[in-house]
Amino acid sequence: MKNILILANGDMAKHFVQWVGKSRIDDNNYYITCNNHTESILKTTSNLSFIKEDPTSYLRLSNIMRNIEFAVVFIVMENREEGFATYRNIRLIAPRLRIVFSSKWDDLYINDDNVKVINIHELMANSLYEELPNVPVIAKNIGLAKGEIMELLVPFGSSYAYRHIGSVSHRKWRIILIYRKDKQIFVNNATMIKPNDRLIIAGNSTLLEEVYSSVTERKRLFPEPFGKNLYFIIDFNQNIEDIEIMLKEAIYLKEHLLDSKLYIRVLHMKNSNILEELKKNESETIYILDDCDSSELFNIIEYDTSECDIGLFLIDDTIFRKKIQERLYLLKRPIYIFGENSIYNIPKAMVLMGDEVEMEMLSSSVFDICETLNLKLSLCNYDPEGDFSEKKNILEHYETLANLHSFKIEIKEKKSNPIREIRAQSNILHIAPFDKSVMNRPIANFFSQNFSRYFLGIKKHPTLLIPIED
Repeated sequence: MKNILILANGDMAKHFVQWVGKSRIDDNNYYITCNNHTESILKTTSNLSFIKEDPTSYLRLSNIMRNIEFAVVFIVMENREEGFATYRNIRLIAPRLRIVFSSKWDDLYINDDNVKVINIHELMANSLYEELPNVPVIAKNIGLAKGEIMELLVPFGSSYAYRHIGSVSHRKWRIILIYRKDKQIFVNNATMIKPNDRLIIAGNSTLLEEVYSSVTERKRLFPEPFGKNLYFIIDFNQNIEDIEIMLKEAIYLKEHLLDSKLYIRVLHMKNSNILEELKKNESETIYILDDCDSSELFNIIEYDTSECDIGLFLIDDTIFRKKIQERLYLLKRPIYIFGENSIYNIPKAMVLMGDEVEMEMLSSSVFDICETLNLKLSLCNYDPEGDFSEKKNILEHYETLANLHSFKIEIKEKKSNPIREIRAQSNILHIAPFDKSVMNRPIANFFSQNFSRYFLGIKKHPTLLIPIED
């Protein structure tokens, strides 16, 4: 449940609090500062708490906010100076917290990306304007009016933040527009979604409710937004004992990634007895797909990805490197590459710092997978020259997300060769970006400064590749 803080006084505040009291949304807890009259009309509402404190006092406001994590604060006040003083106090306590500021002053301007100022006069004028003849209706009156067109805000820390449109799974819905800093953006596959974007989405109304939850929820949704289910490719040209270990890992991941199904695509099955043994694992959430050879897999895999809503591929390093890495790259899905160590024996994930934009795009999935699998997170800046200053923004970004998730991260800075450091680690999941350079690994890459891409030769650790737009 989300906690909402409402700092209110005056007639407008009274009407707003009354609307809150009549709300059918039970997923929020409301903490309200207002007068006794407003409190008296809502005493029967269970999810409202009234606070007798002056929000213009920094000390008293900090007492309110100290022990409760609020998702958003509403400032609805009659007096301009009191409202602005309250805003300044909130910013001293929580610099990035989202604020909705009700204003009846046309010259009020707040230069803050995390504040939405609602001008009451403009709102009223807009409502009157919509009643004029020959004026197009707004989105809420378009189509069936059953929720098939929706606007939603992308919170900081959403699994959709820093994703390109092309990497988001769209089944029976689409992102139509993005509004960012009062500008309208027509989207394409290369458009990146950023925190505080307002998305206009359209599609099946029931499905959009699920999309809304997945966009606004901050954790434990991986492999979304790439897709929902897992796809494990087994090549029976491999050692049977190795296959059994990988199957155990695949089932482990399916059980820990919430509400996911596991689809197993079989290659080169030569023994019907082994296939029958494999099918004993079938259930309502585990499916064995027909046997095929490598050439057929190229044609089948794209169809399976769409039909089965695949969000994560599970694959052996040999199959990935020699057969289908380019096809998987085009599908823009995360890839889990099995290592000599099994995921169920691993306590920690490691991310090597690299390009700033790529690190931002990785971040939501990194925290999501670590929370889901109960892994510690180590963010490592290994630089042969010992130059750590360039990664300052990456550190700040991950520390901010860590605070949002109440998740501790380990920061390592060391003058050393990153590949040597990875080889020396034991029992880690290596999380890295998946872009074109992963597929180009000549020997000369060992001497490149961009070490994070050249790790597939280290078979000791399992690797999770997160797709990145080049």
